[in-house]
Amino acid sequence: MKGLFEDTIAAIATPLSAGGISIIRISGKDAVPIADTVCVTKSGKHFVKSMASHTVHYGFVAGSDGQIIDEVLTSVFLSPKSYTGENVVEISCHGGIVVTRKILGRILECGARLAEPGDFSKRAYLNGRMDLSQAEAVMDLITSESDAAAKASVHQLTGMLSGRIGEIREKILFETAHLEAAMDDPEHYDLTDYAEEFLPLLNALMSEIKKLMDSYSAGRILREGISTVILGQPNTGKSSLLNLLLGQERAIVSDISGTTRDTLEETLSLGDVTLHLIDTAGLRDADDPVEQIGVERALNAAAEAQLILYVIDSSLPLSEEDVQRISEYPNAFRVVILNKNDLQEAFVYEDAKKVFSDIPVISFSSKTGDGLLKLQDLIRDSFYRGAIQEESSIVITRARHMEALSDALKSLELVKDSVMAGMPEDLYTVDLMNAYRSLGLIIGAEIEDDLADKIFSEFCLGK
Repeated sequence: MKGLFEDTIAAIATPLSAGGISIIRISGKDAVPIADTVCVTKSGKHFVKSMASHTVHYGFVAGSDGQIIDEVLTSVFLSPKSYTGENVVEISCHGGIVVTRKILGRILECGARLAEPGDFSKRAYLNGRMDLSQAEAVMDLITSESDAAAKASVHQLTGMLSGRIGEIREKILFETAHLEAAMDDPEHYDLTDYAEEFLPLLNALMSEIKKLMDSYSAGRILREGISTVILGQPNTGKSSLLNLLLGQERAIVSDISGTTRDTLEETLSLGDVTLHLIDTAGLRDADDPVEQIGVERALNAAAEAQLILYVIDSSLPLSEEDVQRISEYPNAFRVVILNKNDLQEAFVYEDAKKVFSDIPVISFSSKTGDGLLKLQDLIRDSFYRGAIQEESSIVITRARHMEALSDALKSLELVKDSVMAGMPEDLYTVDLMNAYRSLGLIIGAEIEDDLADKIFSEFCLGK
């Protein structure tokens, strides 16, 4: 793959904003000559071409007129031991939009092309520095919203998923090669009792794939977070609950019904899981058209939610409307929060537990914080069951990987059907190779160029 790209790319690899430092990354066959052109010592000497790999030198970036643009540190990483597998130069300058853009502009003047999103990681993949699942893990790590999500991404980035997929594919390929060799040379290969010997291995392979697939539910939550809607009638304490969860006064709280008229969205990390919280307008038949729009938006958000926190004023009798509303969202994980327990008598909680027998009920007070820890623990236990508590755990976080695993499993199930039906061994190979190819999609061994382009286009600029 070496020398696959003829052009040299460059981009700002850090957020474009005021800050202490910015980094401009250059990759390609002309990365060193271009950097040598723009980087000079205080005396005006060009120095990058003489730098050894994996070293950092102090200097300046100069414009075409020789005027100093900024004081910089220049790092060189020569092929093949770089992120992309090509020659890479990184220029660290003072943070700031103007100076960073000036340096990038100077580099582009000298022959580099502005990199597209994901270009650097795409080159790393195509140059064999990482497989596709590892490249995807780079972006997942950047966008991680919790410690557990970052940990799952690191596991994938270091090749744990690739290694497991590689082991399964190797076993499938070995058995396929054995069967094809036996068919080509039946005099020297005996397939007597092969089916009985092969069946335990086949079951083990299917079990491995199922184990990976079982981790997807937790993995998706780690990567994407939980869509959470706070629902209930007006003046039950929904906004107070939002503020309490966030630890700040984010929503307006008032005794006046209908204070919240639109959805209010915030993100909250509960250690291993991330909640994408949506506070909603109180559910009631409103005469005000603006408030009615808010109610409609609340119902639409609830229809898409994974978690519904339904808040009830526990100082009042339970209403049939609340019971009906909660029953309308069976696909979401629902929690009934009996708010204002500092105002209510104990029998209301017991009554609610009987009415909502199949739904968790928490006695709560947004005023005192009573019940908050129980709610947080319930959410964590319900959505994240320690999928990566062990260092060796692998979690599937992407729908693309899940689909490939599902296809591979279906192919192996067809192989098992053939074995159990006593079909000739030569019929196994087609489905075995289909499973092999499906698993190859995960690591990029069996992927079309257009799909690779789509995957890398979702990366951030400079990565």
